[in-house]
Amino acid sequence: MTEHVKTEIAEGIMTLTLCRVDKKNALTNAMYSAMSDGLERAEKDPAVRVVLFQGDGDSFTAGNDLADFSAQANGNDNGESQAFRFIGNLGKATRPLVAAVQGNAVGVGTTMLLHCDLVFLADTAKLMTPFVNLALVPEAASSWLLPARIGHVRAYAMFALGEPLDAATALACGLANAVVPSADLRIKAREAAEALTQRPAGSLCQTEALMRDMDGIAAQISREGALFRDRLQTAEAREAFAAFAERRKPDFSKAGTTV
Repeated sequence: MTEHVKTEIAEGIMTLTLCRVDKKNALTNAMYSAMSDGLERAEKDPAVRVVLFQGDGDSFTAGNDLADFSAQANGNDNGESQAFRFIGNLGKATRPLVAAVQGNAVGVGTTMLLHCDLVFLADTAKLMTPFVNLALVPEAASSWLLPARIGHVRAYAMFALGEPLDAATALACGLANAVVPSADLRIKAREAAEALTQRPAGSLCQTEALMRDMDGIAAQISREGALFRDRLQTAEAREAFAAFAERRKPDFSKAGTTV
C-alpha cells in the first residue's frame, strides 16, 4: 500500500483501492501519484489486462483534498500537481478501465468515470461535479465528455449548480452499466473485469482506440488544465477554499471577476 492507495495484481486485473477512509478517500497529491504509477505500470506490464478502481468505506472519493487546493491557491505549495498527471494517464489509457462506485463520487471521482469502460454503482452512489462552487472549471475533458454523454443542460447543472446525480439517474443517463446493492458492488465489478481478461487483448485495445478520440481528449485536458491552474490563483478560489475551511457561505462579490 502506498499513501492510501492499495495496488494489487491478480489474474490479469490490477485493482487500485482508495483507502483513506477517515477522509472519505479525499485524494492527496501522493494518492494521485500512486494511481498514476499504477496506470503507467498497467500500460507496460503484459500481466495486466484490466484496471479496476474501487474505494474502501462508504464513499468512493470526496474528490481532491481541499487542503491541497487551498495551499496551491495561497501559493504555499511549490510541488508539481500529480492530479494532472493522473488525468493525463486516464485520457491515454489503452487497458480497459472498470470502476466500482459507492457513496459520494465528487469532482474527479465523477469525471474519471467518463474514461472508464465499465462502471458499476452501488444504490448509495451520488455523482457530483461542483467545480464552479469552488471557483474552478471542469477537468479530465469532462467539459466535453459529460455534455456529450448526458446533454448540455444536465451537465451544466452539475458543473455550475453542483447538482448531484443519484445512482438511478446516472444509470438512466448512460453513466453506468448497472446499479446494485452495496454488498454486491465489488463482486459485480470484479466479474466484469474477469470477463474482460478472457477477451483478446489486441481486439480490446483496438476497439478502445476506435471508440475514443484520444487526441481530442488530450487537447481538451490540456485546455482545461491551463484554465484550472489559472483559476487556482484567483481571489475567487481563495475565497471559496477559505469559506469551506471556515464552514461558511462564500462571498464572491468582494473577490472580483477573473475571466
